[in-house]
Amino acid sequence: MTEKRSAGLLLFRHTEDGLEVLLGHMGGPFFARKNAGAWTVPKGEYGPDETAWDAARREFREELGLPPPDGEAVPLGEVKQTGGKIVTVWAVEADLDPGAVDPGTFRMEWPPRSGKVQEFPELDRVEWFDLDRAADVIIKAQTAFLDRLAEHSG
Repeated sequence: MTEKRSAGLLLFRHTEDGLEVLLGHMGGPFFARKNAGAWTVPKGEYGPDETAWDAARREFREELGLPPPDGEAVPLGEVKQTGGKIVTVWAVEADLDPGAVDPGTFRMEWPPRSGKVQEFPELDRVEWFDLDRAADVIIKAQTAFLDRLAEHSG
């Protein structure tokens, strides 16, 4: 079986208080009441017919409903998440208004075995976090991206 792969863009900005990153809270009923471990880099899966970079830009648009920002893409490498998915991320310096986000949606049967299909946002909210707070809420494997960004930013 082929490993699942995802790619995404981690937006960052410099503020008076220091470096901040833009994270999304995963939508849907499984994460509705969770905070720690329920935030992620906007990302999504891709197959062998697409490059990780192209997927990262496509997924940014799909998940946030906004075009991916232009600017230098800083490669932050890969991590393997608990479920085995390989995630590749680039950091891009940009400022984005979380209120402008118009998230994509997904459909799933909910409640389980009810026969009812409901639609949920891919990301139900998007916020800027300083690196310490981001490390508290992001999916644990993705903290490596925060560390790599901090190293890059000095």
